[in-house]
Amino acid sequence: MARISVEKNISYDANKKLYYVCMNYGKDENGKLIKKYKTFIKKSEAREALKKFEADKTKGILVIPKDTTLKEWLEYWINDIIKPNCEQATIYFYQLIIDNHIVPALGSFPIQQLKPKQIQQYYTMLINDKKLSSNTVRKHHDLLNTALKLAVRQDVLLRNPIDKVDSPKITRKEVSCYNPEQLTKLYELVKGDRLEIVVKLAGYLGLRREEICGLKWESIDFDKRIIRINSARTSVGTQIIEKSTKNESSKRTLYIQDELLEILNQEKEKQEENKALLGKEYIDSGFVVVQNNGLPYRPNRISEIFTKFILDNDMPKITLHGLRHTFASIANGKALGHSTTATTTKIYMHMFDKTNEDTLKKVAEKLKK
Repeated sequence: MARISVEKNISYDANKKLYYVCMNYGKDENGKLIKKYKTFIKKSEAREALKKFEADKTKGILVIPKDTTLKEWLEYWINDIIKPNCEQATIYFYQLIIDNHIVPALGSFPIQQLKPKQIQQYYTMLINDKKLSSNTVRKHHDLLNTALKLAVRQDVLLRNPIDKVDSPKITRKEVSCYNPEQLTKLYELVKGDRLEIVVKLAGYLGLRREEICGLKWESIDFDKRIIRINSARTSVGTQIIEKSTKNESSKRTLYIQDELLEILNQEKEKQEENKALLGKEYIDSGFVVVQNNGLPYRPNRISEIFTKFILDNDMPKITLHGLRHTFASIANGKALGHSTTATTTKIYMHMFDKTNEDTLKKVAEKLKK
C-alpha cells in the first residue's frame, strides 16, 4: 500500500508504520525545487517537526540541504576568494595545508554534516600522529574557521562547527637576541664580508630578511639619507617571488645613519666595479644585496650563509630575525617578550614611524659605548 496523506505535508505508510514529513525548502539557485523527507513513529512527533520546520523557514534560519563536501567548498574558497585577494605566498601556504592534511582527513565529508568532534579529533591526530606543533595546527584551525565562516555568510551552513571546537593554543617562541656588546662584536667580525650589508640592515634598521632581499637602489635616497621600505622578496616553495611588504603598516621610510650610509655607498661602488669588470655577464638586477654577478641571493641562501658565519666565528646562536629583535630590544631599552608576533610587530612599527631618526641615533650611540 502506498503512503496515504493524513495532513498537509504529512503522510503515513501502514506497512512500515512510519509517518513521513515533507519539508519543502523552496528553490535553489538553479530554480530546482528542494524537498526532503523525514520519518517519525508518532503523528505528534511528525506534526511537531513540521511545525518547527515551517517556523524556522519563516524566520529565515534554514539552509537548503546540499551535498557539497569540504574539499569542494575549500576549492571554491581558494579559487574565488583567496586567489583574487591574497599574495602568492599566502595562497601557496593555504594550498599546502589543504592538499597535504585537510582533504585527506576531512575532505570527503559534506560540510553540512561536519561535526565539531570530527574537527577536534583532526587536531589531535595532527599533534599526536603527524607530530605537528600546536602553533602549526592553529594555522589549520584559522584556515578552516575562515573558510567555514564564509559558508555561513553565504547561507550554505546555518552554524560554523568551529565555534564549538577548542582551538590549539599558541605557544610563545623565544627569539634569541644580542646585547649591545655582542652586536658590536658581530659588526666588527662581519666588516668587509659579503654579509656586512645584510647584518647592518637588520641590526641598524630592524629589517626583515624578505625586506633586505627585496631592497632596491631606487628605494634609497642618498641625498636625503632615507630608505623607503615598500617591497619584499621571499621563497614560495621552489619559486622566488617579489611582492609588497607584509602589510600596509610595514611600508615605511627610515633614516640612514652615518655608518650604514658609508656601507651602502661602498656596496654601490663595488657593484659598479663588478659591472665594469664582467661587462655583459653582469646582471644589473637593481637589488642592493646581490652576488658578484649582480644576481640577487635566494632568501634562504642568505640565512644559510649567516648561520654558517655565526657558527664559524663562535658567536651565540642567532637568526636574522633575531637581529631585528635585537634592534627593537636596544631601541626599547629592554628585552621584548611577546605572546604573538603581532604584538612584536606593533611595537616595531611604533618605533619605525616616519624616518625614526631619533630611534636610530639612539641605537647607534648605545653601540658606541
